[in-house]
Amino acid sequence: MTSALILIDLMPRIIALPLAPHSGDEVLARCRALAASFRASGRPVVLVRVERPNVAEQPPGSDFADGLVQGGDIVVVKRTIGAFYGTDMDEQLRGLGVNTVVLAGLVTTMGVESTARAAADHGYQLAFVADAMSGLAADEHEFAVERIFPRFGEVRNTADYL
Repeated sequence: MTSALILIDLMPRIIALPLAPHSGDEVLARCRALAASFRASGRPVVLVRVERPNVAEQPPGSDFADGLVQGGDIVVVKRTIGAFYGTDMDEQLRGLGVNTVVLAGLVTTMGVESTARAAADHGYQLAFVADAMSGLAADEHEFAVERIFPRFGEVRNTADYL
């Protein structure tokens, strides 16, 4: 069984939003630690960012946070809320023998949840890193982590992976 870490929308313009219950900087720090752990054990790290379709130029802060992408990482650029539709992420994961995805990033009830639902539809096993994601409101995040995500897979914390 091979697992991959999927980090969603760790972009300066999203990290800077007023997020809860964890700040964007807290989520970024935990995601960096998770990525380092996955890389050290030879497991794939997938970094996903969004681009707005049909615009000549992306807004400032639309690239990944500085230093986040490392050699050997898979980079996926999505143009919808979830990371599967219209991308080659499924093909890349399957090519590596991945059958379990571990999800973290921003925002819990948007990019993370949408990607999780599509991953389940594609037949992946799922795990969620609750303290390495955050929402636009704490109650939205907590509802997803406590009520929705357990229906799809395991909910853990960063310390469980380090």
